[in-house]
Amino acid sequence: MTDKRRSFDASFKLQVVKIVKEQGVSIRQVSQDMGLGETAVRSWVKQYEAELAGQPGIGKPLTMEQQRIRQLEEENRRLRQDVEILKKAFGLLCTRTEVSQRLVQQLQQKAIPVSHVCQLLGISRSGYYEARRRQSGREQTTCVLSTQVKASFHASGACYGSRRIVAELSGKGIKISRYRVRRLMHEYGLRVCWKRKFVHTTDSKHALPVAENILDRQFEPAEPNQAWTSDITYIRTRTGWLYLAAVLDLYSRKIIGWAMASTMPATLVSTALQMAIAQRRPPAGLIMHSDRGSQYASAEYQALLHRHGLRCSMSRKGNCWDNSVMERFFLSLKMERVWRRDYANQEEAIRDVADYIVEFYNGRRLHSHLNYQSPNAFEQPSTAETLSAVSGNT
Repeated sequence: MTDKRRSFDASFKLQVVKIVKEQGVSIRQVSQDMGLGETAVRSWVKQYEAELAGQPGIGKPLTMEQQRIRQLEEENRRLRQDVEILKKAFGLLCTRTEVSQRLVQQLQQKAIPVSHVCQLLGISRSGYYEARRRQSGREQTTCVLSTQVKASFHASGACYGSRRIVAELSGKGIKISRYRVRRLMHEYGLRVCWKRKFVHTTDSKHALPVAENILDRQFEPAEPNQAWTSDITYIRTRTGWLYLAAVLDLYSRKIIGWAMASTMPATLVSTALQMAIAQRRPPAGLIMHSDRGSQYASAEYQALLHRHGLRCSMSRKGNCWDNSVMERFFLSLKMERVWRRDYANQEEAIRDVADYIVEFYNGRRLHSHLNYQSPNAFEQPSTAETLSAVSGNT
Protein backbone atom coordinates (compact mmCIF):
# COMPACT_ATOMS: atom_id res chain seq x y z
CA MET A 1 0.00 0.00 0.00
CA THR A 2 1.53 3.35 -1.10
CA ASP A 3 1.12 6.57 0.86
CA LYS A 4 -0.64 9.44 -0.84
CA ARG A 5 1.43 12.51 -1.53
CA ARG A 6 0.72 15.10 1.14
CA SER A 7 -0.11 18.71 0.20
CA PHE A 8 0.16 21.77 2.40
CA ASP A 9 -1.34 25.22 1.99
CA ALA A 10 0.61 28.47 2.24
CA SER A 11 -0.46 29.23 5.82
CA PHE A 12 0.87 25.88 7.11
CA LYS A 13 4.17 26.37 5.30
CA LEU A 14 4.46 29.85 6.76
CA GLN A 15 3.91 28.50 10.31
CA VAL A 16 6.66 25.89 9.86
CA VAL A 17 9.08 28.52 8.53
CA LYS A 18 8.35 30.87 11.45
CA ILE A 19 9.15 28.05 13.91
CA VAL A 20 12.54 27.72 12.25
CA LYS A 21 13.28 31.43 11.84
CA GLU A 22 11.70 32.93 14.94
CA GLN A 23 12.08 30.12 17.56
CA GLY A 24 15.52 28.94 16.45
CA VAL A 25 14.52 25.30 16.03
CA SER A 26 16.65 23.48 13.47
CA ILE A 27 15.20 22.30 10.21
CA ARG A 28 16.01 18.67 11.07
CA GLN A 29 14.28 18.89 14.44
CA VAL A 30 11.14 20.50 12.97
CA SER A 31 11.04 17.91 10.22
CA GLN A 32 11.24 15.04 12.70
CA ASP A 33 8.70 16.53 15.13
CA MET A 34 6.09 17.31 12.43
CA GLY A 35 6.77 14.36 10.18
CA LEU A 36 7.85 16.50 7.26
CA GLY A 37 10.50 15.98 4.66
CA GLU A 38 13.66 17.91 5.44
CA THR A 39 14.12 18.90 1.81
CA ALA A 40 10.63 20.36 1.67
CA VAL A 41 11.15 22.40 4.83
CA ARG A 42 14.47 23.74 3.48
CA SER A 43 12.75 24.88 0.25
CA TRP A 44 10.03 26.62 2.28
CA VAL A 45 12.63 28.50 4.30
CA LYS A 46 14.49 29.46 1.15
CA GLN A 47 11.23 30.70 -0.44
CA TYR A 48 10.48 32.76 2.66
CA GLU A 49 13.95 34.36 2.73
CA ALA A 50 13.69 35.26 -0.98
CA GLU A 51 10.30 36.91 -0.46
CA LEU A 52 11.63 38.94 2.46
CA ALA A 53 14.40 40.16 0.17
CA GLY A 54 11.76 41.34 -2.36
CA GLN A 55 12.31 38.49 -4.78
CA PRO A 56 9.47 36.32 -6.16
CA GLY A 57 11.27 33.11 -5.23
CA ILE A 58 10.34 29.69 -6.57
CA GLY A 59 6.97 28.12 -6.03
CA LYS A 60 3.83 29.49 -4.50
CA PRO A 61 4.35 32.67 -2.41
CA LEU A 62 4.13 32.37 1.37
CA THR A 63 3.82 35.98 2.60
CA MET A 64 0.68 38.10 2.09
CA GLU A 65 2.62 40.73 0.17
CA GLN A 66 3.96 38.24 -2.34
CA GLN A 67 0.56 36.58 -2.67
CA ARG A 68 -0.99 39.98 -3.51
CA ILE A 69 1.81 40.71 -5.96
CA ARG A 70 1.33 37.34 -7.64
CA GLN A 71 -2.45 37.99 -7.86
CA LEU A 72 -1.91 41.43 -9.44
CA GLU A 73 0.57 39.98 -11.90
CA GLU A 74 -1.99 37.38 -12.96
CA GLU A 75 -4.70 40.03 -13.38
CA ASN A 76 -2.32 42.19 -15.39
CA ARG A 77 -1.46 39.26 -17.65
CA ARG A 78 -5.14 38.58 -18.30
CA LEU A 79 -5.85 42.24 -19.03
CA ARG A 80 -3.01 42.40 -21.54
CA GLN A 81 -4.37 39.27 -23.15
CA ASP A 82 -7.89 40.74 -23.30
CA VAL A 83 -6.57 43.97 -24.84
CA GLU A 84 -4.69 42.02 -27.46
CA ILE A 85 -7.81 40.04 -28.34
CA LEU A 86 -9.92 43.21 -28.61
CA LYS A 87 -7.33 44.95 -30.77
CA LYS A 88 -7.22 42.00 -33.16
CA ALA A 89 -11.03 41.83 -33.24
CA PHE A 90 -11.26 45.60 -33.85
CA GLY A 91 -8.88 45.24 -36.76
CA LEU A 92 -10.76 42.29 -38.26
CA LEU A 93 -14.00 44.33 -38.27
CA CYS A 94 -12.29 46.78 -40.67
CA THR A 95 -13.76 49.79 -38.87
CA ARG A 96 -13.29 53.16 -40.51
CA THR A 97 -11.42 56.03 -38.91
CA GLU A 98 -14.70 57.78 -38.04
CA VAL A 99 -15.77 54.80 -35.91
CA SER A 100 -12.45 54.75 -34.04
CA GLN A 101 -12.65 58.48 -33.40
CA ARG A 102 -16.22 58.17 -32.17
CA LEU A 103 -15.10 55.44 -29.77
CA VAL A 104 -12.32 57.69 -28.46
CA GLN A 105 -14.85 60.47 -27.91
CA GLN A 106 -17.20 58.17 -25.98
CA LEU A 107 -14.40 56.84 -23.79
CA GLN A 108 -13.15 60.39 -23.18
CA GLN A 109 -16.54 61.23 -21.69
CA LYS A 110 -15.91 58.43 -19.17
CA ALA A 111 -12.72 60.17 -17.96
CA ILE A 112 -10.37 57.84 -19.87
CA PRO A 113 -7.33 59.76 -21.19
CA VAL A 114 -7.38 60.38 -24.94
CA SER A 115 -3.70 59.54 -25.33
CA HIS A 116 -4.20 56.14 -23.70
CA VAL A 117 -7.22 55.24 -25.87
CA CYS A 118 -5.49 56.42 -29.06
CA GLN A 119 -2.49 54.29 -28.20
CA LEU A 120 -4.66 51.24 -27.60
CA LEU A 121 -6.58 51.71 -30.86
CA GLY A 122 -3.48 52.55 -32.85
CA ILE A 123 -4.66 55.96 -34.10
CA SER A 124 -2.97 59.35 -34.09
CA ARG A 125 -3.90 61.68 -31.25
CA SER A 126 -3.28 64.78 -33.38
CA GLY A 127 -5.39 63.21 -36.13
CA TYR A 128 -8.19 62.65 -33.65
CA TYR A 129 -8.19 66.30 -32.53
CA GLU A 130 -8.09 67.48 -36.14
CA ALA A 131 -11.08 65.28 -36.96
CA ARG A 132 -12.94 66.70 -33.95
CA ARG A 133 -12.25 70.22 -35.22
CA ARG A 134 -13.59 69.36 -38.68
CA GLN A 135 -16.60 67.61 -37.18
CA SER A 136 -17.40 70.67 -35.07
CA GLY A 137 -17.26 72.83 -38.20
CA ARG A 138 -19.56 70.42 -40.07
CA GLU A 139 -22.02 70.40 -37.19
CA GLN A 140 -22.15 74.20 -37.16
CA THR A 141 -22.64 74.24 -40.93
CA THR A 142 -25.38 71.60 -40.68
CA CYS A 143 -27.14 73.65 -37.99
CA VAL A 144 -27.11 76.75 -40.21
CA LEU A 145 -28.24 74.82 -43.27
CA SER A 146 -31.04 73.06 -41.40
CA THR A 147 -32.31 76.44 -40.21
CA GLN A 148 -32.27 77.78 -43.77
CA VAL A 149 -34.04 74.68 -45.12
CA LYS A 150 -36.77 74.87 -42.49
CA ALA A 151 -37.22 78.61 -43.07
CA SER A 152 -37.51 78.13 -46.84
CA PHE A 153 -39.97 75.28 -46.44
CA HIS A 154 -42.27 77.13 -44.05
CA ALA A 155 -42.02 80.39 -46.03
CA SER A 156 -43.40 78.52 -49.04
CA GLY A 157 -46.40 77.45 -47.03
CA ALA A 158 -45.03 73.90 -46.83
CA CYS A 159 -45.23 73.68 -50.64
CA TYR A 160 -41.57 73.46 -51.66
CA GLY A 161 -39.84 70.15 -52.24
CA SER A 162 -36.08 69.61 -52.31
CA ARG A 163 -35.56 71.01 -55.82
CA ARG A 164 -37.22 74.34 -55.15
CA ILE A 165 -35.55 74.69 -51.76
CA VAL A 166 -32.14 74.14 -53.39
CA ALA A 167 -32.98 76.77 -56.02
CA GLU A 168 -34.16 79.30 -53.44
CA LEU A 169 -31.12 78.82 -51.22
CA SER A 170 -28.84 79.04 -54.26
CA GLY A 171 -30.43 82.40 -55.05
CA LYS A 172 -29.39 83.52 -51.57
CA GLY A 173 -25.81 82.37 -52.17
CA ILE A 174 -26.15 79.22 -50.06
CA LYS A 175 -24.70 76.16 -51.77
CA ILE A 176 -26.28 72.86 -50.78
CA SER A 177 -27.00 69.64 -52.66
CA ARG A 178 -30.49 68.35 -53.24
CA TYR A 179 -29.71 65.09 -51.45
CA ARG A 180 -28.58 66.96 -48.35
CA VAL A 181 -31.80 68.97 -48.44
CA ARG A 182 -33.80 65.76 -48.73
CA ARG A 183 -31.94 64.27 -45.76
CA LEU A 184 -32.56 67.37 -43.62
CA MET A 185 -36.22 67.47 -44.64
CA HIS A 186 -36.60 63.83 -43.66
CA GLU A 187 -34.76 64.43 -40.39
CA TYR A 188 -37.05 67.31 -39.40
CA GLY A 189 -40.24 65.80 -40.79
CA LEU A 190 -40.74 68.44 -43.50
CA ARG A 191 -43.21 66.79 -45.85
CA VAL A 192 -45.23 68.29 -48.68
CA CYS A 193 -48.77 66.92 -48.36
CA TRP A 194 -50.89 67.15 -51.50
CA LYS A 195 -54.43 65.84 -51.75
CA ARG A 196 -56.73 65.66 -54.74
CA LYS A 197 -60.37 66.56 -54.28
CA PHE A 198 -63.53 66.83 -56.31
CA VAL A 199 -63.10 68.73 -59.61
CA HIS A 200 -65.75 70.30 -61.83
CA THR A 201 -65.45 70.90 -65.60
CA THR A 202 -66.94 73.69 -67.66
CA ASP A 203 -69.93 73.16 -69.96
CA SER A 204 -68.89 72.78 -73.61
CA LYS A 205 -72.23 71.36 -74.76
CA HIS A 206 -73.65 74.41 -76.50
CA ALA A 207 -74.59 75.58 -79.96
CA LEU A 208 -72.34 78.67 -79.97
CA PRO A 209 -69.56 78.95 -82.58
CA VAL A 210 -66.08 77.81 -81.52
CA ALA A 211 -62.66 78.92 -82.76
CA GLU A 212 -59.83 76.86 -84.18
CA ASN A 213 -56.88 75.81 -82.06
CA ILE A 214 -54.49 78.50 -83.29
CA LEU A 215 -52.16 78.08 -80.31
CA ASP A 216 -51.68 74.37 -81.08
CA ARG A 217 -49.80 73.75 -77.83
CA GLN A 218 -47.12 76.34 -78.59
CA PHE A 219 -46.65 77.08 -74.91
CA GLU A 220 -43.29 78.89 -75.08
CA PRO A 221 -43.58 82.26 -76.84
CA ALA A 222 -40.38 84.25 -77.23
CA GLU A 223 -41.72 87.45 -75.66
CA PRO A 224 -44.45 88.61 -73.28
CA ASN A 225 -47.92 89.42 -74.59
CA GLN A 226 -47.75 87.07 -77.56
CA ALA A 227 -49.97 84.28 -76.24
CA TRP A 228 -52.30 84.18 -73.25
CA THR A 229 -54.46 81.39 -71.94
CA SER A 230 -57.55 81.40 -69.73
CA ASP A 231 -59.82 79.00 -67.88
CA ILE A 232 -62.32 78.69 -65.02
CA THR A 233 -62.06 76.61 -61.86
CA TYR A 234 -64.20 75.95 -58.79
CA ILE A 235 -63.33 76.57 -55.12
CA ARG A 236 -65.37 75.05 -52.30
CA THR A 237 -66.48 77.18 -49.34
CA ARG A 238 -68.94 76.49 -46.52
CA THR A 239 -71.47 78.85 -48.11
CA GLY A 240 -71.22 77.40 -51.62
CA TRP A 241 -68.97 77.27 -54.68
CA LEU A 242 -66.73 80.18 -55.67
CA TYR A 243 -65.80 80.47 -59.36
CA LEU A 244 -62.38 81.74 -60.43
CA ALA A 245 -61.52 82.86 -63.97
CA ALA A 246 -57.84 83.57 -64.61
CA VAL A 247 -55.68 84.76 -67.51
CA LEU A 248 -52.05 83.62 -67.77
CA ASP A 249 -49.21 84.91 -69.96
CA LEU A 250 -47.49 81.84 -71.40
CA TYR A 251 -44.14 83.62 -71.65
CA SER A 252 -43.64 84.04 -67.89
CA ARG A 253 -46.49 81.86 -66.56
CA LYS A 254 -47.69 84.97 -64.71
CA ILE A 255 -51.33 85.42 -63.78
CA ILE A 256 -52.17 88.83 -65.26
CA GLY A 257 -55.92 88.90 -64.78
CA TRP A 258 -58.50 87.19 -62.62
CA ALA A 259 -62.06 87.50 -61.38
CA MET A 260 -64.10 85.62 -58.78
CA ALA A 261 -67.85 85.35 -58.26
CA SER A 262 -70.51 83.05 -56.85
CA THR A 263 -71.88 82.40 -60.38
CA MET A 264 -70.22 81.64 -63.68
CA PRO A 265 -71.66 83.91 -66.41
CA ALA A 266 -69.78 85.21 -69.42
CA THR A 267 -69.15 88.41 -67.46
CA LEU A 268 -66.76 86.48 -65.17
CA VAL A 269 -64.27 85.58 -67.92
CA SER A 270 -64.71 89.01 -69.55
CA THR A 271 -63.82 90.75 -66.28
CA ALA A 272 -60.66 88.65 -65.90
CA LEU A 273 -59.62 89.46 -69.49
CA GLN A 274 -60.33 93.17 -69.04
CA MET A 275 -58.04 93.19 -66.00
CA ALA A 276 -55.27 91.57 -68.04
CA ILE A 277 -55.74 94.03 -70.91
CA ALA A 278 -55.65 97.00 -68.54
CA GLN A 279 -52.40 95.79 -66.96
CA ARG A 280 -50.52 94.71 -70.11
CA ARG A 281 -52.01 96.71 -72.99
CA PRO A 282 -51.22 93.93 -75.47
CA PRO A 283 -50.65 94.54 -79.19
CA ALA A 284 -53.19 93.47 -81.79
CA GLY A 285 -52.79 89.89 -82.94
CA LEU A 286 -52.15 88.39 -79.49
CA ILE A 287 -53.46 84.81 -79.24
CA MET A 288 -56.07 84.40 -76.50
CA HIS A 289 -56.51 80.67 -75.86
CA SER A 290 -59.21 78.95 -73.78
CA ASP A 291 -61.36 75.85 -73.76
CA ARG A 292 -64.72 75.52 -75.52
CA GLY A 293 -66.80 76.61 -72.53
CA SER A 294 -69.96 78.58 -73.23
CA GLN A 295 -68.53 81.59 -71.42
CA TYR A 296 -65.63 81.84 -73.89
CA ALA A 297 -67.91 81.27 -76.89
CA SER A 298 -70.38 83.93 -75.71
CA ALA A 299 -71.03 87.08 -77.72
CA GLU A 300 -69.87 89.29 -74.83
CA TYR A 301 -66.48 87.64 -74.60
CA GLN A 302 -65.98 87.45 -78.37
CA ALA A 303 -66.86 91.14 -78.73
CA LEU A 304 -64.20 92.00 -76.15
CA LEU A 305 -61.60 90.05 -78.13
CA HIS A 306 -62.63 91.73 -81.37
CA ARG A 307 -62.55 95.21 -79.82
CA HIS A 308 -58.90 94.80 -78.79
CA GLY A 309 -57.74 92.90 -81.85
CA LEU A 310 -57.05 89.63 -80.02
CA ARG A 311 -57.17 86.32 -81.91
CA CYS A 312 -59.36 83.67 -80.34
CA SER A 313 -58.04 80.11 -79.98
CA MET A 314 -59.87 77.18 -78.39
CA SER A 315 -58.85 73.68 -77.34
CA ARG A 316 -60.01 70.70 -79.31
CA LYS A 317 -63.10 68.96 -78.01
CA GLY A 318 -62.41 66.84 -74.92
CA ASN A 319 -58.65 67.54 -75.02
CA CYS A 320 -57.45 69.04 -71.75
CA TRP A 321 -53.80 68.94 -72.88
CA ASP A 322 -54.43 71.83 -75.27
CA ASN A 323 -54.74 74.07 -72.20
CA SER A 324 -52.43 72.15 -69.85
CA VAL A 325 -50.49 75.19 -68.63
CA MET A 326 -53.63 76.76 -67.21
CA GLU A 327 -54.71 73.42 -65.78
CA ARG A 328 -51.33 73.18 -64.08
CA PHE A 329 -51.78 76.59 -62.46
CA PHE A 330 -55.15 75.59 -61.07
CA LEU A 331 -53.66 72.35 -59.73
CA SER A 332 -50.85 74.27 -58.01
CA LEU A 333 -53.35 76.73 -56.56
CA LYS A 334 -55.43 73.96 -55.07
CA MET A 335 -52.58 71.76 -53.86
CA GLU A 336 -50.60 74.60 -52.35
CA ARG A 337 -53.41 76.69 -50.91
CA VAL A 338 -57.10 75.87 -51.48
CA TRP A 339 -57.10 72.21 -50.43
CA ARG A 340 -55.28 73.18 -47.24
CA ARG A 341 -57.97 75.64 -46.20
CA ASP A 342 -61.52 75.39 -44.96
CA TYR A 343 -63.08 78.66 -46.13
CA ALA A 344 -65.93 79.86 -43.96
CA ASN A 345 -67.40 81.95 -46.77
CA GLN A 346 -66.66 83.24 -50.25
CA GLU A 347 -65.20 86.55 -49.04
CA GLU A 348 -62.54 84.67 -47.08
CA ALA A 349 -61.73 82.53 -50.13
CA ILE A 350 -61.48 85.60 -52.40
CA ARG A 351 -58.95 87.27 -50.09
CA ASP A 352 -56.86 84.12 -49.73
CA VAL A 353 -56.80 83.27 -53.45
CA ALA A 354 -55.85 86.85 -54.33
CA ASP A 355 -53.03 86.68 -51.78
CA TYR A 356 -51.81 83.42 -53.31
CA ILE A 357 -51.77 84.89 -56.83
CA VAL A 358 -50.18 88.26 -56.03
CA GLU A 359 -47.87 87.55 -53.12
CA PHE A 360 -46.85 83.94 -53.61
CA TYR A 361 -47.44 82.65 -57.14
CA ASN A 362 -46.43 85.76 -59.11
CA GLY A 363 -44.04 87.18 -56.55
CA ARG A 364 -42.14 84.35 -54.90
CA ARG A 365 -43.01 80.89 -56.19
CA LEU A 366 -40.10 79.32 -58.06
CA HIS A 367 -41.11 77.70 -61.36
CA SER A 368 -39.02 74.88 -62.75
CA HIS A 369 -40.03 75.95 -66.28
CA LEU A 370 -38.56 79.42 -65.60
CA ASN A 371 -35.25 78.03 -64.38
CA TYR A 372 -36.51 78.32 -60.81
CA GLN A 373 -37.47 81.97 -60.95
CA SER A 374 -40.73 83.60 -60.03
CA PRO A 375 -42.85 85.06 -62.88
CA ASN A 376 -42.11 88.61 -61.71
CA ALA A 377 -38.36 87.96 -61.60
CA PHE A 378 -38.44 86.23 -64.98
CA GLU A 379 -40.11 89.23 -66.60
CA GLN A 380 -37.74 91.84 -65.20
CA PRO A 381 -35.09 91.64 -67.99
CA SER A 382 -37.79 91.88 -70.65
CA THR A 383 -39.41 94.77 -68.81
CA ALA A 384 -36.06 96.56 -68.63
CA GLU A 385 -35.47 96.03 -72.36
CA THR A 386 -38.96 97.30 -73.17
CA LEU A 387 -38.48 100.44 -71.08
CA SER A 388 -35.08 101.04 -72.68
CA ALA A 389 -36.60 100.69 -76.16
CA VAL A 390 -39.42 103.06 -75.31
CA SER A 391 -37.06 105.69 -73.92
CA GLY A 392 -34.82 105.31 -76.99
CA ASN A 393 -37.76 105.91 -79.33
CA THR A 394 -38.77 109.03 -77.46
